[in-house]
This record gives sequence, structure tokens and C-alpha cells, in this order.
Amino acid sequence: MAGPSLLIKKRLLVILVIFTIAVFVLIGKLAYLQIVQSDELQKMAFEQQNTSRTISPRRGTIYDRNGKELAISASVDTISVRPGELKSSGKDFDLIAQRLAELLEMDKETVYKKITKNSSYEILKRKVEKETGDAIRKWVQEEKIKGINIDEDTKRYYPGRNLAAHIIGFTGADNQGLENGIEIVMEKYLKGVPGKILSEVDARQREIPFNTEKRIEAQDGLNVVLTIDETIQYIVQRELEKAIEDNKVMKGAVGIVMDPRNGDILAMVSKPDFDLNNPYAAPPGYDPETWVGNTAEAVDILRKTVWRNKAVIDTYEPGSTFKAITTAAGLEEGVIKPDTMVNDFPVEVGGWTMSCWRRGRPHGEESFREAVYNSCNPVFVKLALDLGIDKFYGYMKAFGFYDKTGIDLLGEQTGIIHQKPTEVDMAAASFGQRFTITPIQLITAYTAIANDGKLMKPRLVKELTDSEGNIVKKFEPEVIRTVISKQTSETVREILEGVVSEGTGKNAYVKGYRVAGKTGTSQTTEQGVYTASFCSFAPADNPTICVLVALFDPKGESHMGGAIAAPVAGKIIEDTLSYLGVERRYSEKDKEMMIEEVFVPDVRSKTINEAVKSLKEYGLGYKVEGEGNGDSVVVEQTPKPDASIPKNSIVVLYTYKPEEEKMVTVPSVLSKTISEATDTLKNAGLNIKISGTGSAYKQSVAPGETVPAGKVIEVEFRELDNIE
Repeated sequence: MAGPSLLIKKRLLVILVIFTIAVFVLIGKLAYLQIVQSDELQKMAFEQQNTSRTISPRRGTIYDRNGKELAISASVDTISVRPGELKSSGKDFDLIAQRLAELLEMDKETVYKKITKNSSYEILKRKVEKETGDAIRKWVQEEKIKGINIDEDTKRYYPGRNLAAHIIGFTGADNQGLENGIEIVMEKYLKGVPGKILSEVDARQREIPFNTEKRIEAQDGLNVVLTIDETIQYIVQRELEKAIEDNKVMKGAVGIVMDPRNGDILAMVSKPDFDLNNPYAAPPGYDPETWVGNTAEAVDILRKTVWRNKAVIDTYEPGSTFKAITTAAGLEEGVIKPDTMVNDFPVEVGGWTMSCWRRGRPHGEESFREAVYNSCNPVFVKLALDLGIDKFYGYMKAFGFYDKTGIDLLGEQTGIIHQKPTEVDMAAASFGQRFTITPIQLITAYTAIANDGKLMKPRLVKELTDSEGNIVKKFEPEVIRTVISKQTSETVREILEGVVSEGTGKNAYVKGYRVAGKTGTSQTTEQGVYTASFCSFAPADNPTICVLVALFDPKGESHMGGAIAAPVAGKIIEDTLSYLGVERRYSEKDKEMMIEEVFVPDVRSKTINEAVKSLKEYGLGYKVEGEGNGDSVVVEQTPKPDASIPKNSIVVLYTYKPEEEKMVTVPSVLSKTISEATDTLKNAGLNIKISGTGSAYKQSVAPGETVPAGKVIEVEFRELDNIE
């Protein structure tokens, strides 16, 4: 009997052990579920019992320095469906798909697949205009359809379209910043925090009766205030577009305006550019009808063309604009003085002969100051040799040409500068050849000359503000280092002012504003491809702006920086300083060059004698058309009353009502002096409005066209001799 009893006991013991182990396993599993997986399971249960829809936050606005909106978020809707809820409504899916497809301008089959899908939540379309969202909302309410959601959303909009396109950047469908602009650089501040709309649902993803939606509000993004001035940005854009057309510029252009006192970028234009509201549109040279902009290949093309910010990404040889840096280094080291006598005769370095750009007729003996005015290459070669390799390249580094400027834009590049330079390398570099830099590096270097030797970091973002306009964060100006002394800075500024008043930069001369700058013309590695540039600041004695203009591959009548880039910079300087309220101070030279303009008085209904007397009081001449004497009445006049014309212009007086005004043929005044052009137009019965000095470069009405007698022809004059 003992045998079976022992066997039973053993079996019971095994069962007990197994049971005990099972209990401990269950307890362990329960503990694991309750403790370790508690949070995850609660989350899963919550998600199973609830459905959520995202509330997009309003992206922060991007403002210019004066509070003008550059990028805003407009209200739109997101249309979504809950297929389970829609199915329980018992409505005809085919009719619903048909109506939604019509309202959303979508393919019916695509809509049908989404609303019948076995899922809890499907987005039909984002960024739907409010009018469409309201129409869907009204239809849903009228038909009592459940399971279709119309939720508020935002869409990025750019009022200026292509204005400051490369600075601002753009956003994608999810409102996230893309490419290299402020939209992506300041993403963490602009984007905000999404909100949610929570609804309780059953196992079939249907809303539970009497369910109350819970709403977690979105947190709007912060606003970004830039240093850009919208008006100055427009001035630069307008002048660059005009320069590109006038000079047949093939590879784009750059224009930058910077405040040297604090490093603020007031304007930055890179051409070609694009419409921020349609960034994927076909770039120039591609057929809009066949262009598909959202492919990888298309994006690559866009990045290489219209999206490319040449001001910070492209590198080029600065040419003679770099001579300002060589000048500053030589003066700072005391190896040259403004009145030191030099010459521009050819100099040999390492078997290479360096000659003045004006080959065949060098400037000869001159002071160093005059050599800068005339942009004589050999003088700068000799100066660099006197400095020596270590000091010369030490100043290149000090002026920031080896480093990125740190501007708040992605993709900034640095140029190629000799790592182990020879004397030949240095000789070419002394006048801006055989090394490359970016436009932003050059204008930043000029801030040190304009700002008493202090090199400023370019500043693009001024501050962050909240929705109520309170300042959340400020970005202060930053001095990178002091490069030259205040005395050297003042001396270089005075010399560069002479470049504009006396030398190769004459076409940047602006009456009433003391402009300083340096011209530049550099040939690229491609035969016949040049870069024409001009870097400047004004007023020369107390600079408030630096201006850089670079035109890449001009194919017009000239490719010289002094001929085609300097006048563009001069116009930008004039309009910018005038806009900023900087007072003009006219020199004696200015007064001699100024041509007084007057407003034409209304002499209609007066007798000829009375009209002539009135015109003489305004300093205007006259010509009578028609029969009569001094007592005859003036019936019509050209130019019309209140037109602004130069003093001594001619007003045509009609003693009859002409069916058509007397027409005259416009003569050519191109290449003529100011006095020759004035006489030619007056002899033809026309008036002249003069801008610039030198020879007539362009006239507003083409030769051979017919215009009313007395019409004002605008003629632009440029200095074309001794222009580099």
C-alpha cells in the first residue's frame, strides 16, 4: 500500500509545484502589465477609446524692421473623415464621394477609397480655402452626415511674392520651413505647438452618443522681426532688374545693402529669384506647360537656379573691389602713405608681368592716392610685395575672407584662397584675382573700413515677438574684431571717396551725398565671361550704408564695373539715403552740375504776351504754333501744366485747338556731351532731362521715333573714359 501512496504524493507535489509556478508567472505577468507596461497600455486604451484630430498652430509672422508683413499665415481648413462613423450614418457612399470630389476638386475614385477605408481617421485634403470649407460644412449639416470633419488650419502667404525670396524662404504642405531661408532657420520659433480635438469612440470607431469633444488649443509660433527694410529691398530689386535688362546680364546679379554700424542687412537681392507663393513653378528657360515641379529632378534644377542665393552661396573673383583691402593693409602697416609717389609701369613677379588694366597708355608717375583712383594694378602688386606674404594674408584673414560670416542663412560658402601662397599668388591677389570669395564676405569686410576698423557680423534677425507684440528675444549686433585703426579707416574712406569723385567710380557719383567705393572687373575661368562689380559706402565721412552690386556675365555694350555696376550702386545709394532721410550736403562741384527744374505754369486762356511773361518768370522759353499776334489766346500748350522740366526748356504754345499735337522726330544724342545733346534736342523742338555726367549713354525715346513737340527726353550720361 505504501508504494501507490508515495506515487500519489509525488504527483500531488509536482502538480503543486506547477500550480505554484503558474501562479507566480501570472502574478509576474500582472505586475509587468500593471507596473512596467502601465503607461503604454493606458495610452493604447486611450487611443482605442478616443480619436483625435490635430489643430495646426498659427505659424509666426515674419516682419521687416518696420513691422511690415513679409510672411503671414492665412486661415484655411483641413477636411478629414472617420470612415467608421460615416458608415454608421447609412448614407450612400457613392453620392458622398461624388459631392466631396466636386467640392474639393479631387478625383472621385480617390475620395471613395479614403471614405471606405478600414481606418479610424483619413485626411482628404489640407489647405482648403475657407469658402470651400464653409460649403462642405453647410452641406454636411443639411444632409446630417456624420464622420466628416472640417478643422481650422493655416496656409503660408507671402504678400511681396518674390520680394526678399531668398531671405524669407518658404514652407511645405505641413507648414514646415524648407530650403535655406528664415522659414527653416527660425523654424523652432515660428512653428508653434499643435493642438488636438479629442472624441470618445466605440470599438468600431463610431462616436459615442452624447460625447463631448475635448479641445487642447494650439500654441501659436513666435513672430520674427528681420533687419530687412521692405522699401530698400524693393529699391535694390528694381535697380537690379533694370541693370540685368539694360546690360544683357546672363548669369544673374547680387545687390546687398548693409548698415556698417551694426551689421544689419537692410536689403539682399539675388537674381534670378522666384515667387514664394509658387516656389515650384518653372524657372526661366523651362516650359511651364510641361514643367512638373515636385520631382527630385525638378527640385535639383530649382536649387541650382532660382532658389540659389548667390549672395551667400556663389563665389567669384572680386577684382579691383579688393584693392580697398590691400590699401587698408598698406596704410595700417605704414609701408605706404596717400601722397607717396608711385608709378604703374609693368612689374615682373616670378616670371609673370603685371600691367595696368589701361594697357598701352599707363598713368605713369602718380601719388598712391591717384593710383587708387585710377585702379593701377602694378602699384598694388608692389605694395603687397612690401607687405610680404605673412602680413598680406594675415590681413585677408583678419578681414574675414577665410571664414564664413555667420549670417543667419543656411548654405553659406567660403571661397578658395591660397593655402600655401607664393609671391605670384600674392601679386595677383593684391588686385583681386586668382582667389574667390562670396558677396557677403566682401561687403562685410567693407564694414571694417566704414566703421572705424570694426568688422561687424551680418545681422538678419532683429528680434522675436509674441502675438501681442512683446519682445521675447533680442539679437544684438556683434563686433567680430577690430581690423584696422580708426585713423586708417578714415584715410581709406577719404581715398575711396576720391575714386568716385575723380577716378574709376565716377558713375556712382550722387549730387549731395558723399559716396566712396571701388570698382571691379574680373574675368572668370570661362573665356569672355566677366563679373562687373562695385562696393561702396555713404556718406563717406559718416557711413550709414554699405552697398554692393555684382553683375555676372554681362553681354551688353560694356562689361566694366565702373561703366555698368557703379551707376546701379549710385542709384541705390541715392534712393536709399533719401528714403532714410539723410540730408543732402551740396558741394560747389554739385552746384555747378545741378540743373534746376521748374513746374510748367498753366498759360492756357492767356494771351501770347501774358503767357510769355509768365513763362519767363519760371525761366522757360517758348515757341508759338498757329496764326495770330501777341493778343491771340493760348488754346493749348506742351508740356502740360505742372510737368517738371529743366529750367530754360521750351514750352510750345498753340493759338488753335490742334486735332493732333505737332509731332517731331527724335534725334540720336548717344555719345554726345551734355551741351551737345541739349543743343541737338532743342534744335529738334524737344526738351532734355539730364542724369549723370560724361557722354550720353541712353535716351528714354529711341532715335527715329516721333513724339509731340516740346516733350522731355530723359538722357542718361556716363563716364566711359578711365573706367575699369
